[in-house]
Amino acid sequence: MVMPPETTFGERAKSPPSRISTQKAWTILLFAACFLAMTSKNVLPPIPPTPKKPVIEDYHGVKVEDDYQWLENWNDPAVRSWNDAENARARAFLDALPARQHIFNRLKALYDQTSASYSGLENRHGILFALKSQPPKQQPFLITLNSEADPQSEQVVVDPNLIDPTGGTAIDFYVPSPDGRQVAVSMSQGGSESGTVRVYDVRTGKPLTDVISRVNGGTAGGSAAWNGDGSGFYYTRYPYPGERPAADLDFYQQVYFHKLGTPVSSDTYSLGKDFPRIAEIYLQTSPDGHYVLATVANGDGGQFAHYLLGPNGMWIEITHFDDGVTRAVFGKDQAIYFVSQNDAPRGKILRMPLDHPALAKSTTVIPESEEAIESCVPTAHYLYVVDVWGGPSDVRVFDLQGRERGNIPLEPVSSVRDLVALSGDEVLFQNESFVSPPAWFRYAPLLRKVTRTGLYAKPAADFSDAEVVRAFATSKDGAKVPMTIIQRKGIKLDGHNSTLLTGYGGFDISLSPAYNLNARVWLDQGGVWAVANLRGGGEYGEDWHKAGALTHKQNVFDDFAACAEYLIQAGYTNPLQFAIMGGSNGGLLMGAEVAQHPELFHAVVSFVGIYDMLRHELSPNAVFNVTEYGSVKDPAEFKALYAYSPYHHVVDGAAYPAVLMMTGANDPRVNPMQSRKMTARLQAASSSGLPVLLRTSSNAGHGVGSSMNQRLEQATDMFAFLFKELGVQVRPFS
Repeated sequence: MVMPPETTFGERAKSPPSRISTQKAWTILLFAACFLAMTSKNVLPPIPPTPKKPVIEDYHGVKVEDDYQWLENWNDPAVRSWNDAENARARAFLDALPARQHIFNRLKALYDQTSASYSGLENRHGILFALKSQPPKQQPFLITLNSEADPQSEQVVVDPNLIDPTGGTAIDFYVPSPDGRQVAVSMSQGGSESGTVRVYDVRTGKPLTDVISRVNGGTAGGSAAWNGDGSGFYYTRYPYPGERPAADLDFYQQVYFHKLGTPVSSDTYSLGKDFPRIAEIYLQTSPDGHYVLATVANGDGGQFAHYLLGPNGMWIEITHFDDGVTRAVFGKDQAIYFVSQNDAPRGKILRMPLDHPALAKSTTVIPESEEAIESCVPTAHYLYVVDVWGGPSDVRVFDLQGRERGNIPLEPVSSVRDLVALSGDEVLFQNESFVSPPAWFRYAPLLRKVTRTGLYAKPAADFSDAEVVRAFATSKDGAKVPMTIIQRKGIKLDGHNSTLLTGYGGFDISLSPAYNLNARVWLDQGGVWAVANLRGGGEYGEDWHKAGALTHKQNVFDDFAACAEYLIQAGYTNPLQFAIMGGSNGGLLMGAEVAQHPELFHAVVSFVGIYDMLRHELSPNAVFNVTEYGSVKDPAEFKALYAYSPYHHVVDGAAYPAVLMMTGANDPRVNPMQSRKMTARLQAASSSGLPVLLRTSSNAGHGVGSSMNQRLEQATDMFAFLFKELGVQVRPFS
């Protein structure tokens, strides 16, 4: 689940005259309907004609009929015409909602009031690099600082907002050279995540002649690591056209070396010819520049191998996919520190000396504990271990012998998004909560002192009227599922609060506390905002992840339903005032809840979701997902996939909630056809009379790299839709 090339489409086939006439006639009718909708307030335009064209597939003797497989082919003019009609229908409905402009104004005011924030910090020889977000700029830009205490020392190195004033170009990643004089920056356009790396002089901000394409992508991400003297760097590369068949161009990521000032054609292959087709590679350089480490993921399911390049110029494999080692980082003591889940599902820390680079030579520094280890950062004399316990973070401090030296004080129910080693033993860490915006702090271990730096975001919204409550729901099999509820103080649990529940539940990803201006808009209207920490995530370690993966995926949907039932039974809400939202794997969750529990919710917003689990792996990035979801090629995994695949469990005549599907035409991670097919199926089946809408952004992808304006418009549509469907009379925003 990492980062891809711009989506390109083949030439449209010419349509016969009769088809052109039909499309023109439908377009006229559509615009007439849209006009009526906008002038008569909230009249839903008719659903575009959506013919059923049954196709029967045989999976291990099970025959599955698919009426809307034809909507998969984006090169078909009929599909594009249908999608345009659906988009126009959605826009007619959403734009006519009377509260939409008020919501937009409130969100824009909040976004505009948002102060600068900083992410992705890197320290190189006293130069602090950071990505800075500063509305009204559409995209984060790369800066340097003299120190974290001096934001005024900022020097802009690369600003994609100047490169592309439309806001369509985003930085995928950046890597400074060891001496901090140059920086390699990957940028992509239109949400495609298809990154080209350019090298910039840090002092002047001017680009060098070095330009390398196909480094970053939506399937396997991308990475780079400099050599010790800064004369060149290793980088990931996807195949160039002609090197492999077209179907393989988003796969087979390998590592090459580029020497500065030389043509890309002279770059040399370094590693990866024997890697799996779905390898995802992350590179890093040791502090002394003598070693390069490659972390190789076997798709998205959580298996990793590690390769080390030493001073002798030879790569050696130091861990294998079945060793249970998830993360690796260089220490400053000529060692590599691993997070291992081997016989320790919540993680333990191993130390491997670089002069004996073999997993068998490693020793356990920090054993498994009750908390799940997310990462570790070594300094000269300490190890900082970031843990997660059901969602919120904790940071434990150890010396290099594994003796505990206390915890870093954090905000209550908060998360540590990043932790960066400085010279010596001090670190910077970013901390935020549901009610406090992200801020960077400096920790001095000898004094056990935390100091807020100058890199902090001022709150654009005041959450002093809100409280954060942790609760636990009991899932179908008895599992205790944590959930965070953000509510206004003094709320009445009378069952009549508009409630919005979200979740994810997959890929070992934890939904950690995050400051969200959207939650303020919801609370302003008397609503309750809830976040479920479901199995499939990493909230309690690998056992928690595995319990929601592959053939156990149904547990995720049961967990979410249990959280919903808890909110109803505890008196927060009722099904008529209950909405849910989720995206990507969380979009799959939305689809499953719509299919399995339509009676629990009245409105659903699903972003870039997966709904047809039998056809999902035909898309490039979905092949990387097979190690998380399973494959229809395996009989047992097919059985599990078919048992919950949302698209295949929509029932004709059932009363489904109101649904707003959102997708991006350039999405490299989830094929937009998923949203098209699920929309068509729900529109044909639902008897509730509630709207099922499809909103497609022509210049966006999976959400990675979306501009501020795109996020603003998306949030506006979401809230306008939900407030309308839940019957919320939008009060003036203060």
